[in-house]
Amino acid sequence: MAESVIRADEPVVVLINVFTCTRDDQQRLVEAWQRGTDEVMRYLPGFVSANIHRSLDGTKVINYAQWRSRDDFQASFGNPQVAAYFEALAQIGTPAPVLAQVVSVHRAASETEHVA
Repeated sequence: MAESVIRADEPVVVLINVFTCTRDDQQRLVEAWQRGTDEVMRYLPGFVSANIHRSLDGTKVINYAQWRSRDDFQASFGNPQVAAYFEALAQIGTPAPVLAQVVSVHRAASETEHVA
């Protein structure tokens, strides 16, 4: 099973979707997103992985998803189950999707590295 790998040379496109919601709706939105991903999204051609995050202030739910290609991602919208899934999410929160490409990854310096 594929997991998210974040590398600049990874041949995937990334969907970062930030939904704004009320504090009262955050858990409901998380659960709806998890259910839709488990039941619909992970079976679609080109889907690689999804990671669902909740903001600590209770007002946002963030999805970091990877797709094999932009075409695969766009083709998913032709699936009626996907349309129904996103419509259900939009009833709980307001989406702000961005399709992106990883251009660089930076990691913490090791103890032996020295900053000049």
